[in-house]
Order: sequence, then C-alpha cells, then structure tokens
Amino acid sequence: MGRGPSIEQRKNAVDAQRGKIFTKVIREISVAARAGGGDPASNPRLRSAIDKGLSANMTKDVIERAIKKATGELEGIEYEEIRYEGYAPGGVAVIVDCLTDNRVRTVADVRHAFTKHGGNMGTEGSVAFMFHKLGALSFAAGVDEDRVTEAAIEAGADDVVTYDDGAIDVITTPDAFNDVKDAMVAAGLVPDLAEVTLRADNDVAVTGDTAEQVRKLLARMEEMDDVQAVYSNAELPE
Repeated sequence: MGRGPSIEQRKNAVDAQRGKIFTKVIREISVAARAGGGDPASNPRLRSAIDKGLSANMTKDVIERAIKKATGELEGIEYEEIRYEGYAPGGVAVIVDCLTDNRVRTVADVRHAFTKHGGNMGTEGSVAFMFHKLGALSFAAGVDEDRVTEAAIEAGADDVVTYDDGAIDVITTPDAFNDVKDAMVAAGLVPDLAEVTLRADNDVAVTGDTAEQVRKLLARMEEMDDVQAVYSNAELPE
C-alpha cells in the first residue's frame, strides 16, 4: 500500500494555498483603496475585498496595513490592473484579470500559459463581448428555495436561478451587490459564496483530451500570483 503525504506535507500545502489567497486579496485591497479611498463604507470594491480577506481568515491588522500602504500612510508597492483575453483549445474563450507590479513579467507568463496548453492570446476585446458582469450570491443545496426567493425579491435582486441539484444563485447588478448581500444576511440567509464576477452568455462544451487541456490551462492561470481571476465559457465534464 502506498503512503500518503505526511501531516507536515499537508500542512505545508495548506499554508502555501493560504499564502496565494492572501497575496491575491492584499493586491485587490491595495488597488481598491488606492482607487476609491480607504473607507469601505464609501468604497464598495474595497468592502468586497475586505470581506473576501476576512472569509479567508486574514487578520484585521493585515487588512489595515494593506489599506494604509495603498493610501500612502505606509510605504507599499503600486499594482496595475491588466486584463488579457484569448482562446483555450476547443474555441473556449478565456479572460484573465491581473494585478501586477511588473507588466512585462505578467504578459510573458500569461502568453506562455496559453501557448503551452494549446491556446493563444488574443487582442483586447477579442472575447470580452461574450461575457457580462454581475453579482452572484450562491447557496448550497438544502437551502429553503421559497425563503431565498422571497428575500431576494425584497432585496432588489435581478434574478433567482435554481439548479437541478438544489443549489441556488441570486443574481444582482454589480452596483446592487452589497445592498442585496446585506439584506440576505439580515434575513438569516448567508451565501456560501458571494462575488462580483463575469459570466459567459453561452458556454462551449468540451470533452476528452480537449477538456483536459482546458482544465490545465485554466489551472495554470489561477496558480499565478499576478492573476486575480480567470473566467471562461468552458462547459467541462464532471
């Protein structure tokens, strides 16, 4: 019988994953605070980033320090927002949102990932038109559908989507996202995941070797420290 990873190896893997999450959240907090100020009450993007950090067990001290660096109270690194677009195998559209302090490094890494896994990087706007921005509050199967629907309508959500497995998404405009989330939580309905994201208008189904290549490409993008989010219109087999 083969031996699995030791407790120490598993702990190191968890710590490494947490470190990647912290890196991404701190960059998002930094850019949000620099763009819209350090007060989350008047800066929805910063508030969302702080919520993401708290959900990942980031301490308030770490969050506060990132905000102070961004607003000039402490010396910090200035990050630039860049979006790259392209295609994975099978005609799958991919959007890669980055925050970086070195544009040359980031574009090289993203282009290499596309090329290595059978895709190609496109020009600005080449696939973005296939996606739209929205807020999504996701509830796992078992939640009371009637309660979620009633609360979502009352909160001003745009739509409620129920899936075959019983999971539910409450859809909002990006601007209404925080207000709807607050109202849902106040009603005792805490989403398992809540984020402003991009969703494709139509998905592209891929199978077999093509699906595996797409998985590897998307996974490689998500591993990069400079990459904040990866979106695609891939419909992958489970």
